[in-house]
Amino acid sequence: MGSIRNLTHSNTLFFDFRYQGIRCREYTILPDTPTNRKNMGKVLANIESEIKLGTFEYARFFPNSPMIAKLDGKPVNESLIKSTGAPATAPIVMVPSTPLFENFCEEWYLENEISWKRSYRATLKLTIRKYLNPNFGTKEVGHITKGEILKFRSSLAKVQNGTKEGLSPDRINHIMTPLRMILNEAADRFHFSTPYVGIKPLKVPKSDIDPFSLDEISLFLAKVRADFRIYYTVRFFTGLRTAEIDGLQWRYVDLEKGLIRVRETLVNGYCETTKTPESTRDIAMSRPVYEALKAQFKLTGSMSNGLVFCSRDGLPLDRRNVMNRVWYPTLRRLGLKRRKPYQTRHTTATLWLASGENPEWIARQMGHSSTRMLFTVYSRYIPNLTRRDGSAFERLIIAQNPAEVGHDPV
Repeated sequence: MGSIRNLTHSNTLFFDFRYQGIRCREYTILPDTPTNRKNMGKVLANIESEIKLGTFEYARFFPNSPMIAKLDGKPVNESLIKSTGAPATAPIVMVPSTPLFENFCEEWYLENEISWKRSYRATLKLTIRKYLNPNFGTKEVGHITKGEILKFRSSLAKVQNGTKEGLSPDRINHIMTPLRMILNEAADRFHFSTPYVGIKPLKVPKSDIDPFSLDEISLFLAKVRADFRIYYTVRFFTGLRTAEIDGLQWRYVDLEKGLIRVRETLVNGYCETTKTPESTRDIAMSRPVYEALKAQFKLTGSMSNGLVFCSRDGLPLDRRNVMNRVWYPTLRRLGLKRRKPYQTRHTTATLWLASGENPEWIARQMGHSSTRMLFTVYSRYIPNLTRRDGSAFERLIIAQNPAEVGHDPV
């Protein structure tokens, strides 16, 4: 029975098995790691299975091996053995033939698309067509090297992107993720060591959290287009994401109980499930939101599409159209700082925290899995909004020890 063994001086692995009564040792350049042992073990199992069936072809597994000549009774090419740098009894194993990247990529996509959302499938198709196939499509998936991967990643930082040169680190990471998934799956399926090892994601700068003040909210709502005043009132005071409020349907609005049930989203014109399991939640309406939705029901409550907010023609809102024709023009006209619409969600969180709401309740309302996001992202705004910068603790101490007030510390 064959085995996978370690070449001590180089700490690399080699195959050790018998074929036609001859001991065969085929060396590799793979370091001795659990993953490489596992992959080579699968190859060895295939070899021994084919030997038993009588279908084993040495050249198919080790096409450049001098052992092929020896098994055929021909003189062994000693110069070839010396050029490999391996012991004279064994050549270096070659990677078995593997499919082209573009062919395996297509197979991988078809096998997995059923588990992805429509929007993610569209994003993956674009990534594969625009970036992955042009760079790796005609290469055998098993022959792609780590150096080629790193070179490809560096090239993405130089891609012309509109008026900017180079994609952002976050966009690059999103392109590299499917590449890693494809190569890892291919390595497991065709028994080679994945080249995507030790390649960490690029560091992504933290996005600025810039919530609106109550004065800014009041000014915005007073001056925004009348047909979008209710829409932005709900956004500012519920923390709904764009896809969540655009996909909100009346069947998920319970005016009697004062709840908004977040169950579906609208992405690229299609209804989908929520972003994460935690995003499926119930949001309690504040008085402004309740009154706004009561007024909105008179406008769209009887429409056949069931959407709370839609265009004048009854079509789903186009987020880019709303952003470019309503959101940014209003900020510009009022002289307010340019912010992305997502800042309405950040505004909700900071206002809830500022008002003293329970952090766990806020996390549930926002669709967070824990309160960690609140304390790491939003809490730094609380002192500026509430002046709770230690004075509450000081008042507690004074209340418990009034006689100590004004005394110098010992």
